[in-house]
Amino acid sequence: MPLLILLGSVLLLAILFGPTLWVQYVLRREGADRPDLPGTGGELARHLLDEAGLQGVAVEETRDGDHYDPEARAVRLTPEHLDGRSVAAVAVATHEVAHAVQHARAEPGFQRRQALIRYIGPFDRVALAILLSAPLVFAFVHAPALFALQAALGVAFLAGRLAIHAVTLPVEYDASFGKALPVLEAGGYLKREDMPAARRVLKAAALTYVAAALMTLVNVARWFRP
Repeated sequence: MPLLILLGSVLLLAILFGPTLWVQYVLRREGADRPDLPGTGGELARHLLDEAGLQGVAVEETRDGDHYDPEARAVRLTPEHLDGRSVAAVAVATHEVAHAVQHARAEPGFQRRQALIRYIGPFDRVALAILLSAPLVFAFVHAPALFALQAALGVAFLAGRLAIHAVTLPVEYDASFGKALPVLEAGGYLKREDMPAARRVLKAAALTYVAAALMTLVNVARWFRP
């Protein structure tokens, strides 16, 4: 039995931490400076948007993670991907431009994804309110069962966020492998020997939101350590 518990614990840790660690590892490994590349990630994003007829979509810097903002119609890249010349910068920029293309084409998968993501904000606010109020309620009521119920509800709401990102994974994979990869292959923006690395980055880009949602659950669990 102890061996089964140990194996189960290792598996759980791998599920929770594995995607995030792998995404970070890939982006760091393929983020090495490459002066031989013809341009930065931001320059490539601007070029690809113009090629797609999306001159109205801006390319901006962000500190909140690479993403496409459909409300502002902006591709937002972190400084290392906006100004960097690396395989990671090229692949990530192309992935985010692919989301702008999905939006412009009103692709059903993207539309469903955006509709679902609108629920994440309320989910997060409700979960945060429940989790923050749980210790206060316990301090006044001293009811362990109520505290456990509040904690379970908070985690359940955050798990809903994870489910939403999991459901929308096909949209992320389409951005990476249905759109970005063919563009990189046909456009010659990377050398042939760089394409395996680009594929790894594109896979990491597709898994970023799920990895972030998993880490949210891990961070919440830390609140309840004895």
